[in-house]
Amino acid sequence: MSISPSHTFSQALKITPLMAEKLARTGVCSDTDLLLHIPLRYEDETRITPVADVRLGEFAQVQVTVIEHEVKFRPRRQLVVTTQDNSGEVLVLRYVNFYPSMLANFRSGQLLRVKGEARHGFFGTEMIHPRVEKVTENTPVAATLTPIYPTVEGLPQSTWRKLIARALEVVVLPEILPAHILNPDWGTLMDAVRLLHAPPPDVNPHALTERDHIAWGRLKFEELLAQQISIHQARMARRLEVAPALVVSGGSELGAVPAQTPSPPPPLPPFRERGENQNVLAQFIAQLPFKLTGAQQSAWQLIAQDMGTTTPMHRLLQGDVGSGKTVVAALACAQCVDAGKQCAVMAPTEILAEQLYYKLHEWFTPLNVNVAWLASSVTKKNKQSVYDALEKGEVHILVGTHALIQESVRFYDLGLAVIDEQHRFGVKQRLALRTKMKESVCAINDGQEHAPHQLMMSATPIPRTLALSYFADLDVAVIDELPPNRTPIVTKLIDVRRRAEVVAKVAQDVAQGKQIYWVCPLIEESETLELKTAIETFDHLTAALTDARVGLVHGRLKPAEKRAVMEAFKACELDVLVATTVIEVGVDVPNASVMVIEHAERFGLAQLHQLRGRVGRGAVRSQCILLFETPLSDIAKERLKVMYETTDGFEVARRDLQLRGAGEFLGVRQSGLPLLRFADLETDTALLEDARDAAAWLLAHDHTAAEAHLLRWLGNRAELLTV
Repeated sequence: MSISPSHTFSQALKITPLMAEKLARTGVCSDTDLLLHIPLRYEDETRITPVADVRLGEFAQVQVTVIEHEVKFRPRRQLVVTTQDNSGEVLVLRYVNFYPSMLANFRSGQLLRVKGEARHGFFGTEMIHPRVEKVTENTPVAATLTPIYPTVEGLPQSTWRKLIARALEVVVLPEILPAHILNPDWGTLMDAVRLLHAPPPDVNPHALTERDHIAWGRLKFEELLAQQISIHQARMARRLEVAPALVVSGGSELGAVPAQTPSPPPPLPPFRERGENQNVLAQFIAQLPFKLTGAQQSAWQLIAQDMGTTTPMHRLLQGDVGSGKTVVAALACAQCVDAGKQCAVMAPTEILAEQLYYKLHEWFTPLNVNVAWLASSVTKKNKQSVYDALEKGEVHILVGTHALIQESVRFYDLGLAVIDEQHRFGVKQRLALRTKMKESVCAINDGQEHAPHQLMMSATPIPRTLALSYFADLDVAVIDELPPNRTPIVTKLIDVRRRAEVVAKVAQDVAQGKQIYWVCPLIEESETLELKTAIETFDHLTAALTDARVGLVHGRLKPAEKRAVMEAFKACELDVLVATTVIEVGVDVPNASVMVIEHAERFGLAQLHQLRGRVGRGAVRSQCILLFETPLSDIAKERLKVMYETTDGFEVARRDLQLRGAGEFLGVRQSGLPLLRFADLETDTALLEDARDAAAWLLAHDHTAAEAHLLRWLGNRAELLTV
């Protein structure tokens, strides 16, 4: 059954096309969407609070009589209304923006019901721009708490309340799910929706706002269930696709596995004569100058088994900074080439893609494996050479940035796609790399539609709750062990006012033969200003460190210039490297043992952890110095505290998820994954696990209910989970 949302409303709701257009901007496109547009918070208008009992900074409803009003012009034009309640307590209402027509509300002696937050002001206790209602002594108070809805310009709260009140009268959300998968204490979905839109006065507003009320439990479960059904379906659909079984030509100590299906389809034609590429995997393993860690070997075995089957691999290789993911990805490339197929390796930035290219080129060239490079900076002539060689099958491994998915790129026989830092690519970009296989020469000539094996890598460890939800359709291989001889990194927090002391320490470190990264502050609003800061820092350190060789690298340098600076630093021809965040990932200089990050409070936790991971790659004791400027925001304090307390990437990721939420943590606007509106992955893990089990049962025993539930909650957004 195809999933598509209903973009129509019941005629009884009397929603005009203009109103429908406004509602669509909030994601409300149907009766169901309207009922599931749950309030953000509530205001208690069920009781009148005496002015003397009003708490500053909290919402209150008071009943007062107007004493006088006056338009004052100092310090600026404003309407000041003096009122008092029955006890004689005075409350001032102040309006900076007002219309002459409003003055009719504030005639002397008028009884008002005033709603807002009180504060101390120049005129005493006051409310700024409160809502007012003209009343009599007999006007009743509200029977329920007043909902405050998420909205956009042109849709005031009064409109939402009227629309949803009408919807609650004429629209019914039928029960779709079988009773046995639901908590019997929840009641029906309509019960939960009615309570959340119109909570009675005896309901604790805090429980509603904090989403602890039992009505929230039903909504959270249903939302998580829809997500789990969608992910399970995506996984099942992927298993129906066919990929080439990448079986190696000869045995090897690691990872040579037979195809796992009894009768695999006939192999596609090899992209060139096998002769010189036989036993590539065995040769690659034999030439490695180091022994793989146990975690690397375990991860590789899982990947090798996946690639040996005709079910497309869809695996995430995650590991902390410096854990050795690149060599495991290279083993996958070796198996792919050995099996007679091409590999694509895509990274989000040119400097990271370049690092991958040089590493793979260094490892594979002695094995007669052709590794090519493609990025926007490559000249048109050289690009065309790569295109031609790729289409003829003369390129075995193509490494690059987004340039790999351009229309001009055509593979001869693509078998494996490796995507580094996968969360930094958008849905369309990842999908484009998948479709490259269908467009390859062999696929077209053969008339068979195949899917490539996909290996995604991330140095940002995925917390367990995300692995159960957003990444549930991925097989995950974890490298949770650092290579031997890595020294722990000591993190220090230092106020920027002590910058001179840090410069003096760097001078001492240089004298001892150490190399230092000095990272300039992140200035998101101005790349030009960020560059200026980097140049100024370079000039300052060059003048201060007279005995040191100082280099500068930033995003505006030409690729060849960046490469030259990085190679000089790696070859110990530079002592200090001043850099912007272009060195965040992919840079490996074992002798570099000190990292200084200026204005660390401007960076996110993931970035700080990535930057810190550039040191500690050798046997020398390493340090990361975080320079910060006060005053610090609460979230900046928490980030720096986390960095000081732990170097464990999984713990950093868990705390980062707490601070930022799933949407920002995942870069959801890039990934395209539907955000959870109601459930919280940090606090609702038990519900998530229940939803996962329920989704599996529904798909196995009640597919009609599963599809109907998915339609209600996700509509066509479920398609975003398939890439």
